[in-house]
Amino acid sequence: MSDLLYPGASKLEGRTIREIVAVAMDAPAKAKSGHSGTAMALAPLGVMLWARVMRHDPTDPSWSDRDRFILSCGHASILQYALAHEFGYALSVEDLTMFRQAHSRTPGHPERGVAPTVEVTTGPLGQGVANGVGMALAERILRADYGEELVNHRTWVFASDGCLEEGISHEAASLAGSLKLDRLTVFYDDNHITIDGPTELALHDNPAERFAAYGWHVVNVGERANELDVLEAATRSAIAETQRPTLIIVRSHIGFPSPDMMDRKEAHGNPFSVEAITTTKAILGVPDEAFVFDPQLPQEWGKLLGPRRDERVAWEARVAAAGAAGVQLLEQLDTNGVARVVERPEPFAPNSQMATRRALQRAMDTFAPQTPGLTAGSADLTDNTGVELKHSVTQGAATPGGRQIHYGIREHAMSAILVGQAHHGGLRPAGSTFFVFNDYARPAVRLASLSHAGVLFVYTHDSVGVGEDGPTHQPIEHLMALRAMPNIHVVRPSDANETIDFVEQFLSAKEPPTTALILSRQDMPVFNEEDGAASAKGARRGGYVIREHEHAAFTLVGTGSEVGLCLSAADLLAAKGVATRVIAMPCWRCFDAQPSEYRSQVLRRTTPSVAIEAGATLGWANYVDSAIGINSFGLSAPGKEVFAYFDLVPQTVVTHVEAVLGEGR
Repeated sequence: MSDLLYPGASKLEGRTIREIVAVAMDAPAKAKSGHSGTAMALAPLGVMLWARVMRHDPTDPSWSDRDRFILSCGHASILQYALAHEFGYALSVEDLTMFRQAHSRTPGHPERGVAPTVEVTTGPLGQGVANGVGMALAERILRADYGEELVNHRTWVFASDGCLEEGISHEAASLAGSLKLDRLTVFYDDNHITIDGPTELALHDNPAERFAAYGWHVVNVGERANELDVLEAATRSAIAETQRPTLIIVRSHIGFPSPDMMDRKEAHGNPFSVEAITTTKAILGVPDEAFVFDPQLPQEWGKLLGPRRDERVAWEARVAAAGAAGVQLLEQLDTNGVARVVERPEPFAPNSQMATRRALQRAMDTFAPQTPGLTAGSADLTDNTGVELKHSVTQGAATPGGRQIHYGIREHAMSAILVGQAHHGGLRPAGSTFFVFNDYARPAVRLASLSHAGVLFVYTHDSVGVGEDGPTHQPIEHLMALRAMPNIHVVRPSDANETIDFVEQFLSAKEPPTTALILSRQDMPVFNEEDGAASAKGARRGGYVIREHEHAAFTLVGTGSEVGLCLSAADLLAAKGVATRVIAMPCWRCFDAQPSEYRSQVLRRTTPSVAIEAGATLGWANYVDSAIGINSFGLSAPGKEVFAYFDLVPQTVVTHVEAVLGEGR
C-alpha cells in the first residue's frame, strides 16, 4: 500500500509519511481549528528532505552548521511538528495532542523558541521566503570568513501559492537571484487552492518563467508530489547548481489521499470531519484512532541518521583543529558577533549643529571594524541614512564576504532578510530607509519583534523636518505606531553624541533587543558640556533629567530634535522668571522598564508638564499632562517653515506654559 500511495518510499519512510498525514488530520480535529490539507500533501516532500538530504542532528538541534528549514506556509505547522517528533527531536506525542492550545509547544503557526527545528516565526505568507534569503546570506558571509570546512550548510524553504502571491516574496526572490545565493532552495507547493477557492480566481502567473527571469534555477517536477525518488532527484539538482538559487515546483493535491477533501478549498482551513478522517485512515492503512504513533520510529530514524551525527562530530573536530579561527567562530556564533570596543568615535563639539543621521555614519566608521557580526545596508539610501561600511566591500557572488548590502528599493523584503540573518546566528544586521517607509516594512518588523530578532532598523528623516518632500514623506503617526508594537525598542536620540552611544549599546549587547533607531535629516544642536553629561549618564535608561530645578514650576519633555526646542524654551522662560525642568525621553520602552522610583523622580507628576514632539500626540498622556505635536498630515515647504507652521517652536512652549500657570493662579 505504501508503494501505491508514495512510490519510491522505503518501508520506514512510508510508515512515517502515513503517521504524519494521520496526525495532520487528528491535531486540527482535536483543536477544532487548523490546516490539515497542506500538511498532508507535503508529508512525502518533508520526509524525503529530512530523511535523505537535509543536514541535521536531532541529538544537537542547535548545531550551528546544520541546514536551515523554514516553513514559510506556516499554517501547515503541524507538518513541521510531526516531522520533528518522527525524527527524534524533543517534541512528544503529548505535545502534538496540545496543538493550538494555550502555552503548548505546538502553537497554530511556528514560533521561534517554542518547538525544536523552528528557525523563524512564520505565518504571514511570504515572510519565510525572505527569511530564507537572510539565512542563506548569513551562511555565505560566514563561509567566506571561515571557509567551507567550518561553515557549509544550506537553506530549505517550503512555500505556498499564497507565499508567492504576496509581494514580499517577489522582492526577496529578485534580490536572491541578483546575489546568486546558490545554497538557497525554495519548494513551491503548487496545489492550486486558497481559502477562497481555486488559485485561478486571482492568479495566472507562470512562476517558472518569473523565477527564471529573477535569475533562479527552476525545476518543475509536475504531478510527482508523492514520488520520493523524483523529489530527491530534483533536490539533488539544486545542490549541484552552484551559480543560482533554486525553485522546485511541486504540483501537489491538498488533502491527499482523502477522497472527500482532496483539491477542495475546505481542506485548506477547516478540520476534517470524523467520517472524512475515518475514510482517509482506511486508505492509509493506519488505525482509526487519534494520535497513534509507533514509538519505535524515532529510534529507527535515530539509527539511520547516524551519518548526520557523524558529520556534526567531524565538524566539531574541524573547529577544534582550526585553533584560533575555530575559537573565534564559536564566539561569534555565541554572541552574534558582538562589538569589542577599544576605540570610540570622537565626540561632536558642544553647541555645534549635526543631524543624527550623520552621527550614525561616524559611529559606523569607528564601531564597524570592531564588530565582527555587523552587516549593514539600505533600501537604496546608503549615503542618506549613514550606513556605509567603509571597511567592507559590497556583498555579491564575486565578493561573498561583503558586509555592505544593497537591498534595492525593497523595504519589506529587506526587513525580513535582516530577521533571517539575525536568527541564523553569528551576525547582527542593520538595515535602513526613510522613516515614512516603515509602512512598507512593518509586517516584517512586527515578526522581528515577536521573535526577539537582534536587528537594528535605522529610520532617518524622522519628522516634518524632511521639509520640501512634503506630506508623502513626512512621518506623523509612525513613532506612535512603532511604540505600540510590543518588544521593540523605539529610540529617538536627543543629539549626535547620544546617537553614538545608542549605536554602541546595540552593537555591544550580547543579546540586543529588536531596535528602531529614529534619526533626523536636519541638523540639530549638540548638547553643551553640562547637558551632554546628563545625556551620557541617563540616556540608556530611556528617560532622564537634562536640567533640574528644585523649585520648578513646569516640566518640559521632548524627544529627538524637540529636546533642543525644550531647552530653548526653558531659557526663554528662565528669562521671564519661570523655572522649568527639562526631560529627554529617547526610548519609552526603556524608560518603562526602569524602577518606579526612578520614573517618578524623572517625571515628577506633581509638577505641571507638557511634551513636545513632531508627530502624533497619542500616547503622551501616560507621561505628561498635555502634548504639543502634529495630528494632521504635513506640508511641503522648507523644514524650518514647516516646524513654524505647526507651532513647533520655543515660543509656542512658552505660551503654553504661561497659559497653564495663569489658569492655576
